[in-house]
Amino acid sequence: MIAEVTLVDPHSDEAKSDLVTIRTFISEFEAIVAKSALEAAGIDCMTSADDCAGLRPSLSMANGIKLIVRSDDAGRAEEILANEPQNSS
Repeated sequence: MIAEVTLVDPHSDEAKSDLVTIRTFISEFEAIVAKSALEAAGIDCMTSADDCAGLRPSLSMANGIKLIVRSDDAGRAEEILANEPQNSS
Protein backbone atom coordinates (compact mmCIF):
# COMPACT_ATOMS: atom_id res chain seq x y z
CA MET A 1 0.00 0.00 0.00
CA ILE A 2 1.35 3.44 -0.97
CA ALA A 3 0.69 6.34 1.38
CA GLU A 4 -0.47 9.58 -0.19
CA VAL A 5 1.28 12.71 1.04
CA THR A 6 -0.47 16.08 0.81
CA LEU A 7 1.72 19.13 1.26
CA VAL A 8 -1.16 21.57 1.72
CA ASP A 9 -4.85 21.34 2.41
CA PRO A 10 -6.40 21.45 -1.10
CA HIS A 11 -9.15 23.75 0.20
CA SER A 12 -6.84 26.31 1.84
CA ASP A 13 -5.82 29.68 0.42
CA GLU A 14 -2.26 28.36 0.23
CA ALA A 15 -3.33 25.75 -2.32
CA LYS A 16 -4.85 28.49 -4.49
CA SER A 17 -1.57 30.38 -4.79
CA ASP A 18 0.21 29.98 -8.09
CA LEU A 19 3.89 29.14 -8.21
CA VAL A 20 6.20 31.23 -10.38
CA THR A 21 9.84 30.97 -11.40
CA ILE A 22 11.58 34.19 -10.45
CA ARG A 23 15.15 33.31 -11.43
CA THR A 24 17.03 30.62 -13.32
CA PHE A 25 20.63 29.85 -12.39
CA ILE A 26 23.38 27.89 -14.12
CA SER A 27 25.24 27.23 -10.87
CA GLU A 28 23.68 25.10 -8.12
CA PHE A 29 25.66 27.10 -5.57
CA GLU A 30 24.12 30.40 -6.70
CA ALA A 31 20.64 28.85 -6.60
CA ILE A 32 21.20 27.62 -3.04
CA VAL A 33 22.51 31.01 -1.90
CA ALA A 34 19.46 32.80 -3.38
CA LYS A 35 17.11 30.22 -1.84
CA SER A 36 18.77 30.69 1.55
CA ALA A 37 18.37 34.47 1.32
CA LEU A 38 14.65 34.12 0.63
CA GLU A 39 14.14 31.58 3.39
CA ALA A 40 15.98 33.85 5.84
CA ALA A 41 13.45 36.57 4.93
CA GLY A 42 10.57 34.18 5.64
CA ILE A 43 9.67 33.42 2.02
CA ASP A 44 8.90 29.79 1.23
CA CYS A 45 10.67 28.73 -1.96
CA MET A 46 12.13 25.75 -3.75
CA THR A 47 14.58 24.95 -6.50
CA SER A 48 13.91 22.71 -9.47
CA ALA A 49 16.47 21.20 -11.81
CA ASP A 50 16.01 18.62 -14.53
CA ASP A 51 19.30 16.77 -14.18
CA CYS A 52 18.04 13.17 -14.07
CA ALA A 53 18.21 13.04 -10.26
CA GLY A 54 21.82 14.23 -10.27
CA LEU A 55 23.01 11.67 -12.82
CA ARG A 56 23.47 14.29 -15.53
CA PRO A 57 24.58 17.57 -13.95
CA SER A 58 25.34 19.00 -17.39
CA LEU A 59 21.59 19.23 -17.98
CA SER A 60 21.39 21.82 -15.19
CA MET A 61 23.82 23.97 -17.12
CA ALA A 62 21.72 23.63 -20.26
CA ASN A 63 18.28 23.98 -18.70
CA GLY A 64 19.16 25.92 -15.56
CA ILE A 65 18.08 25.58 -11.95
CA LYS A 66 14.79 27.35 -11.32
CA LEU A 67 14.03 29.27 -8.13
CA ILE A 68 10.30 29.05 -7.48
CA VAL A 69 8.09 31.05 -5.09
CA ARG A 70 4.38 31.66 -4.60
CA SER A 71 3.09 34.37 -6.91
CA ASP A 72 2.03 36.39 -3.86
CA ASP A 73 5.68 36.51 -2.70
CA ALA A 74 7.29 37.16 -6.10
CA GLY A 75 7.61 40.94 -5.79
CA ARG A 76 9.15 40.82 -2.32
CA ALA A 77 11.45 37.97 -3.37
CA GLU A 78 12.70 39.99 -6.36
CA GLU A 79 13.45 42.94 -4.06
CA ILE A 80 15.42 40.73 -1.67
CA LEU A 81 17.46 39.17 -4.48
CA ALA A 82 18.10 42.57 -6.08
CA ASN A 83 19.72 43.72 -2.82
CA GLU A 84 21.94 40.65 -2.49
CA PRO A 85 25.66 41.23 -3.20
CA GLN A 86 26.71 39.93 -6.62
CA ASN A 87 29.48 37.42 -7.20
CA SER A 88 32.71 39.29 -7.96
CA SER A 89 34.20 36.74 -10.37
